[in-house]
Amino acid sequence: MTSLAITTPMTPPEWALLQKESMKAQARACEYFYSRYFDEQGYMRCVPRWGGDDGPDDAIENLTGWPILYMLGGPEKLLAMSNLAQDGHIQQYTEAKTVDVPFCRDGMYYKEFPVMFDWLHNGESMSVFGDLGLCDPDAEEFERRVRLWSGFYMDDDPGARNYDPEHRIIRSLFNGSRGPMLRKATALDWTGDPIEEGRFVLAHGERNYQEMLAHFKDYTDVVGDHPSNMLATGLAFNAYALTGEDRYRDWILEYVDAWVERTRENGGIIPSNIGLDGVIGSACDGKWYGGCYGWGFTTVIPQSGELAHRTTIPLGLAGFSHALLLTGDRSYVGPWSQMIDLINANAREENGVTMYPNKYGDDGWYNFTPEPYSVGALETWYWSMSEEAQARCADDAWVRYVSGENPAYPEEALQADLASVRQNVEWIRNDPMTPDTRLSDNTNGFNPATPGTLFQQTMGGPEPKRAQAVHCMFRYFDPGRRRPGLPEDVAALVDTVGEGESAVTLINLNPVNHADVIIQGGAYREHALKSVSLESEAVEKDRTTVEVVGDYLKLRLAPGSGARLEIAMERFANQPKLAFPW
Repeated sequence: MTSLAITTPMTPPEWALLQKESMKAQARACEYFYSRYFDEQGYMRCVPRWGGDDGPDDAIENLTGWPILYMLGGPEKLLAMSNLAQDGHIQQYTEAKTVDVPFCRDGMYYKEFPVMFDWLHNGESMSVFGDLGLCDPDAEEFERRVRLWSGFYMDDDPGARNYDPEHRIIRSLFNGSRGPMLRKATALDWTGDPIEEGRFVLAHGERNYQEMLAHFKDYTDVVGDHPSNMLATGLAFNAYALTGEDRYRDWILEYVDAWVERTRENGGIIPSNIGLDGVIGSACDGKWYGGCYGWGFTTVIPQSGELAHRTTIPLGLAGFSHALLLTGDRSYVGPWSQMIDLINANAREENGVTMYPNKYGDDGWYNFTPEPYSVGALETWYWSMSEEAQARCADDAWVRYVSGENPAYPEEALQADLASVRQNVEWIRNDPMTPDTRLSDNTNGFNPATPGTLFQQTMGGPEPKRAQAVHCMFRYFDPGRRRPGLPEDVAALVDTVGEGESAVTLINLNPVNHADVIIQGGAYREHALKSVSLESEAVEKDRTTVEVVGDYLKLRLAPGSGARLEIAMERFANQPKLAFPW
């Protein structure tokens, strides 16, 4: 491990002070949120239901981002609350049973996992668990669960035959610990049991149970594989990063490679239905765009009669992300990047305005909007670092900042986060609902954790998404407290990201004590650090470059000191690991 000492005084910049204030505000607000909505067992104070509107996934989704805040350096309480809620909601929804929905009559969770649902909702149920390995990979419960749950998708569990290794498919959009749904889904399967009229505030706009059923009446075609099922690879990715066992890596690549092949076979557009025979569209009358949440899935909003264009195809991006991290092979970036361009190539002029499609149905491309199709544009740029890919997300505020075009971004984004925390706390304080009138999703929009800005600024990567591996240039550890994250008084700002070199400024805001920081390349040690050049007033005239020996760079920051480091690296050079430096 290469060690460097930084002794040059640095006046605390506004971004550094705002970072620390944002972390404090979010952590305090999270504790307040938890005290209102969760009990000492980790149960949510709500009426537990099964359903696509409100369900087990929404209960734990209320804590989305809390493990990330801890991993960035937030207080220990964040991890304690996350673990308690993770365990509590599993127990709460194992005990909760349906009367009418057939597959949940013995519990909404089985083997601590959703019995059978799509990966929009399964992914939300993983919104805390998926990040816990970054916080404490040595936790026994994490390893036990990640092995067990991965097995549901690797043909390990005879009671959960979700995966067909012959055709390399997950056999249904509905899948989980009790296996796949191999029939058409009903509105009841999606909606859950009837509710008492007038008792609840329905967060998705419906006014009564009949409108809830009408919401889901067309959500029938679930048999066969769907791109969103690639989100399930997040379980095996964590299992591999934890254990290093090749079987997890091999399964991910087998499954994702099948989707790469299907995308090529389908002319470069990822199909939204693969039949049980492995043939594109065979479960939907031969339509590659068919299926629930597919390219051609458009429904009617019951309370207004307006069309709703719904798809969960973007969740499939996770599979390509995990394959890239496991192999370093940039060819996994290609299919999605090329698909973006292929879709936008179908643009048309309407009243002098270029309009771009987002959906495909029996009559071809439809749902044209003025903005180009850009789903996955940020991720594919970050993975490839190509100029062509950057052009697809040129309007993103963070991308503009790390490209040197948006200098006000750090302060503006942090101020926006602080305003969001204040607004959410005000709503929580005035929330009139009681536990017996509250549904699990009523509070989802008021989770005070907004770690995206802090993640982008300190770690240099796109905002994390639930149930997916995170991507970043740097990760930090506090050797003094033997935990992940920046030390309490240290701030960091990544101002440049690149294929071979990225730059970060670190400052110790403590005027009395020094601070030790360990820097790692990537969230999973996937990037190999090569050298570091220190930029400060003391070395401006005699700049030196130090070779990094080993996987880590250790810095000792004197009280009140700081510097900008330009760090050369080879990206995606190492196999991902969750292990800490010690």
